[in-house]
Amino acid sequence: MTENTGKQDKAWYLIFSRPGQEQVAQQQLMQQGYTTYLPMVRAAKRRNGRRRYVREPLFPRYLFIQLDQITDNWAPIRSTIGVSTLVRFGMEPAPISDAMIRAIRERENAEGLHEIHTELREGSTVRVLDGPMMGLEGVFIARSGEQRVMILLELMGKLARVQMDVDAIEVVNG
Repeated sequence: MTENTGKQDKAWYLIFSRPGQEQVAQQQLMQQGYTTYLPMVRAAKRRNGRRRYVREPLFPRYLFIQLDQITDNWAPIRSTIGVSTLVRFGMEPAPISDAMIRAIRERENAEGLHEIHTELREGSTVRVLDGPMMGLEGVFIARSGEQRVMILLELMGKLARVQMDVDAIEVVNG
């Protein structure tokens, strides 16, 4: 089976957006009739002492656009709100392989989001983010429920098993 001839001439390219304007750029480009792809991630952020899950670009300041070298008008892209430039190697826009786009899309969940997991594994070093033990570091032992965890902390010179909300800890990198 062969693809539509017009489709074969299309390739993916990378757009570098203005800071924090990936979604604005995508919306503006789509309104102009361009095909775009902005991979999003579900990430945990702390706001007002609470963990919140937000949608944000998987690749900050970048989004993909599908263009035909022959039939598409590339000129309006540079002046589109939110767009900084097309990523180039030398003077030529840098094509992105279809295989790369497929690989990114295959890692999306049912909601079309990527998930970044900072895995809680037995023995992981964690830091307490809330409450009277805030700032203490301990060792993750196990989950003790859907939203609860058991960690081992040194308190007053002794090791103590402490149960707390999973949102009250973070994995310490390093």
